[in-house]
Amino acid sequence: MVKVNTQYSHPNPTCPEVRTTDRDVSHIENGLSRTHSPCEETPSELQQAIAVETRGRAEFRRNSLTGQGSARLWRLIMSLRVWAARHLHPQNQRPDAFLERFHGAELKEVSSQESNAQSNVGGQEPDGGRSGKAGKEEREKKDEERKENCVKKQEKKDTLVVDPSSNAYYRWLTVIALPIFYNWCLLVCRACFDELQSEHLILWLVLDYSADVLYGLDMLVRARTGFLEQGLMVRDAKRLWQHYTKTLHFKLDVLSLLPTDLAYFKLGINYPELRFNRLLKLTRLFEFFDRTETRTSYPNVFRIGNLVFYILVIIHWNACIYFAISKFIGFGTDSWVYPNISNPEYGRLSRKYIYSLYWSTLTLTTIGETPPPVKDGEHLFVVIDFLVGVLIFATIVGNVGSMISNMNASRAEFQAKIDSVKQYMQFRKVTKDLETRVIRWFDYLWANRKTMDEKEVLRSLPDKLKAEIAVNVHLDTLKKVRIFQDCEAGLLVELVLKLRPAVFSPGDYICKKGDIGREMYIIKEGKLAVVADDGITQFVVLSDGSYFGEISILNIKGSKSGNRRTANIRSIGYSELFCLSKADLMEALTEYPDAKRALEEKGRQVLIKDNLMDEDLAKAGPDPQDLEEKVEHLESSLDTLQTRFARLLAEYNATQMRVKQRLSQLESQVKLCGGSPLPDGDPPEPEPKQQ
Repeated sequence: MVKVNTQYSHPNPTCPEVRTTDRDVSHIENGLSRTHSPCEETPSELQQAIAVETRGRAEFRRNSLTGQGSARLWRLIMSLRVWAARHLHPQNQRPDAFLERFHGAELKEVSSQESNAQSNVGGQEPDGGRSGKAGKEEREKKDEERKENCVKKQEKKDTLVVDPSSNAYYRWLTVIALPIFYNWCLLVCRACFDELQSEHLILWLVLDYSADVLYGLDMLVRARTGFLEQGLMVRDAKRLWQHYTKTLHFKLDVLSLLPTDLAYFKLGINYPELRFNRLLKLTRLFEFFDRTETRTSYPNVFRIGNLVFYILVIIHWNACIYFAISKFIGFGTDSWVYPNISNPEYGRLSRKYIYSLYWSTLTLTTIGETPPPVKDGEHLFVVIDFLVGVLIFATIVGNVGSMISNMNASRAEFQAKIDSVKQYMQFRKVTKDLETRVIRWFDYLWANRKTMDEKEVLRSLPDKLKAEIAVNVHLDTLKKVRIFQDCEAGLLVELVLKLRPAVFSPGDYICKKGDIGREMYIIKEGKLAVVADDGITQFVVLSDGSYFGEISILNIKGSKSGNRRTANIRSIGYSELFCLSKADLMEALTEYPDAKRALEEKGRQVLIKDNLMDEDLAKAGPDPQDLEEKVEHLESSLDTLQTRFARLLAEYNATQMRVKQRLSQLESQVKLCGGSPLPDGDPPEPEPKQQ
């Protein structure tokens, strides 16, 4: 609580002078210190107030009897104000500077407005002259502004934006493709075949206006479909609408929804051709086909089905147009048009459509065997049909041929490799037994789909995606190796990218005793046997997830076996292994020296546990081979530096020569002109000067 001297007050009218006592410290900390007063006193002002208070303490004691009542009343009023400010305007949470960096100016503006509103409340407490009604109105105004800002922020946050790469967007494409397909197939058919339109009128009206509703919803979806700008998804509704209205799709969508069927009231309801503007939505169907081709696991099959669909739609439209031309000319007037429908056999709706479809198929496939045209219009229509048919036939042959080639591309490439190996073995007169083993190895690769080169397949991907795919495929396998457990994640990613698959045939030796260890192996699939020197006696069988050779590639000093293999390992059947070479491991460890020391320490512990560590040799001096390698590395680096220095020195000499020549030219020009500036025009040629 604050105790105010009634006779001696601070000159600042908005911040009355305060005098604190030991009893009032706790009240100040629990009361006014919770509010943010804009009139906080500085230490100098407090010292001045204390001095004034000390000088007037004697006089205050004389007047204490008269001022004690008013002081108590003032303390009571201040206590009530502090209590009201603390309960009506609770202290806001401290703003998070980290979040403010990402939320931008809006969050800062809202938080500043809230803090200003609260500080205004605190500043009103000591102001006894301000009207309570005006302060209340100002507080209400601030509260309304704060609520409006929060509502606007929440509305902006809740803006629904459709991601074009999401599954929901693809599902919507599937939905909107249905009315487009319906309009493209049935509108022309209903316009040409009158019975089809009149016999199912209610059904067509329901389907038509259901399609219109979906068209309208599709415009809303497109208006809220996000797009990328500088790699980020734009989610502002206003910008999305502006972007959509500037595209050709918006114009086509508006034209496809024009209410042309209002002409039904004048012409009648049996004119479905008035709705042909709904066909302008075709681009949405193409987008659905493109995304389906990207998502499907059988793209070649989908392409063939898509091509057949296009051909059937063209034949369907051509059949409807043929029937409409026959109706315009007159049924049965000549041999080319549709026969007279007065005949019950040709009066049925199914017969009309099937006959027209048959005629259209024969014409567009250029098979012929159709009645020749008689009139000029008929000849023109048949000529156009033949041209379209030739294009269709060429498209079918070209697309189907390329699809079949793509489907068999991997087999053809693999067969070419087998043929080249067979020719080489025949040329070098390889034994039949070895040739049979090689052919069986190729058969195993093809039967188990292990023919692809992973690096070649993933070559077009960026390094980040390559690393993610490699981690997803190989990281669990690499973590099984005990020396790589608890390693840095970056090192494991580097090593995962360097793993190479290898397939071994039955009876193949992966390594033999005494060989120099340049690689380590991890078994992915198959069984390996540790055998004796005779190749028959088996000591142990290694299965999926086992590994060997990890100690030899570390080349740990003090190892009794050095970097030599200590056992014979042979493949029992067909086995697939992952291989990590010593060079790849050392290249990855150059960037991780701490991990290298940790791996070497783990390797030493393994050798000590297996009693394969020579302590005396480990405590000896550095390995001469390591010193030689370091010296060679320094020599190569020195040669590189000398080459670069020589190049820089040559460039410096050439530049210096050009500068000297330029100075000589300027001196000669000054001498010829007598020290006067040269006039505009060609300068005189300088005399040659030998360097």
